Amino acid sequence: MNILITGGAGFIGSTLADKLIKQNKIIVIDNFNDYYDPKIKENNVKTNMDNQNYKLYKGDICDEHLVEKIFNENNIDCVVHIAARAGVRPSLENPLEYIKTNIYGTTNILDKIQKTNVKKLVFASSSSVYGNCKAEKFTEDLKVTEPISPYAATKSACEQIIYTYSKLYNIQAVCLRFFTVYGPKQRPDLAIRKFTELIEQNKPIPVYGDGTTMRDYTYIDDIIDGVISAINYDKTPYEIINIGGGSPVTLNEMIKTIEDVLNKEAIIERLPMQPGDVDKTVSDITKAKNILNYCPKTTFKEGIKKFIEWRKK
Repeated sequence: MNILITGGAGFIGSTLADKLIKQNKIIVIDNFNDYYDPKIKENNVKTNMDNQNYKLYKGDICDEHLVEKIFNENNIDCVVHIAARAGVRPSLENPLEYIKTNIYGTTNILDKIQKTNVKKLVFASSSSVYGNCKAEKFTEDLKVTEPISPYAATKSACEQIIYTYSKLYNIQAVCLRFFTVYGPKQRPDLAIRKFTELIEQNKPIPVYGDGTTMRDYTYIDDIIDGVISAINYDKTPYEIINIGGGSPVTLNEMIKTIEDVLNKEAIIERLPMQPGDVDKTVSDITKAKNILNYCPKTTFKEGIKKFIEWRKK
C-alpha cells in the first residue's frame, strides 16, 4: 500500500512510518518548522532516508502546488493526516496560524484526495475537542460545540469538513481523537518530556493549578496500533473514534511516577491555571474496542519507564 503521512517527521508521524515501512511505501510531507528544534525531526527521519520504500517532501500542507505534485507523483492508496499546528496554549497567542494550517491545510489535502480519487483517510483529531466536558467519560456522541482554545476549535472544524468531503466524494474516513500521547520521540514542549528533563537538571517544574487536573495518557505504541487498525477499517463511510489509554492520571500522580522512575524528587513551582487548559480528559474507548479491536496494552508507569529508557539511550 502507498501511504501518505502528513506531518510524518513529527513524534507520531515518524513512529508510524517506522512501523509501516517494511510492508508499505511511505510518502511523507513535513515542513520542519521551528515550533521546536527542527533537528529533532531530522533525527526522527534519518533512519529511513536510504530506504527505497520511503520518500520525503519538505514543505507545507498549505502549499497547493506542492501537495498537488505529491498526489500526482505517487499512486496514493491512503492518507494519514497528522500535520497540524499543535499545542493548546500557543494557539491562544497565534490563532490565525492555527486556522490557516489546521483548517486550510486540511481542506487542501482533502481537495487533492478527491481530485485524485483516493478513497481512504485517517485523521488525527484530539481529545481537546471535548472542552471542559463534565461527563464522567468522554464518548464520541457528546456535543463538541464548546471548545476552549483555537487549537481545539480547529480540530472540531476539521472533523466536520472531513465529514462533508466523505459524504460528497465517497471518501472512507476515520477521525481518531487522540488522548495525550507520550513515549519515545515525544515533543520537547509536552509535559512528560519537559518535566523529566527539568527534574534531571535539578530545575523547578511549572505546575499549573493544584495538581488535580487529569489526563488520559496514551502510550505511543497503543496510538500506532489504533492508527493501523483505522487504516485497515472499511466497514462504514465515516467514523469518529476515541483512542485513549483508558486510565486517567492526575498531574500530581504523573509527577510522582516520574520521580519514582528517576528516583529523584521534583522541585515544584506552583502557578495559576492557564487559559485554554481543560480540567480533565477521560476517554471512553468502547467504540474503539468494538470497531477497531483496539486494546491499550501499556500502563502509565510502564510507559514512563520505556520513555526514560529511550532518553538514556
